[in-house]
Amino acid sequence: MNLKRKEKEMEKFKILLVDDEEEFVRTLAERIQMRDLSSDVALNGEEALQKVQEDLPDVIVLDLKMPGMHGMEVLRRIKEAYPEVQVVILTGHGTEKHEQMAKELGAFEYLEKPVDLDRLVSTLKLAYRKKIEDTMVAATFAEAGDHKTAKEIMKSYKKK
Repeated sequence: MNLKRKEKEMEKFKILLVDDEEEFVRTLAERIQMRDLSSDVALNGEEALQKVQEDLPDVIVLDLKMPGMHGMEVLRRIKEAYPEVQVVILTGHGTEKHEQMAKELGAFEYLEKPVDLDRLVSTLKLAYRKKIEDTMVAATFAEAGDHKTAKEIMKSYKKK
């Protein structure tokens, strides 16, 4: 398999964009699509959790300040149930305390709006690669019959 084909296949990962600002999130989805990445959209935390259960994404871009369920709670629930899913926080109302808390809960990256699209796309690709690497390490232990270690590895990733 040639390198360009392999890179194209890497870009076929599932992205979920979660933000209550509908115009912003739909525009972001369109701009990401122009970079040959596809994404789904959720407009609040509850909808995000439902979409995660229905069709598990590889990477989630998550706003913090939303009506109803705060982004930190969404992050906590996702990382508890699906530690392999990588979450990138993208917020316009962030603080150093929020960044620290997000990282402790397992966020892959913490970005602030407005974000450079190239930086966001690069971050999404890095997050996807990390998910693949983490899953492969755990799978190696599972294949060797060490299921306990495999589970511990997956749980530990939410803390990194």
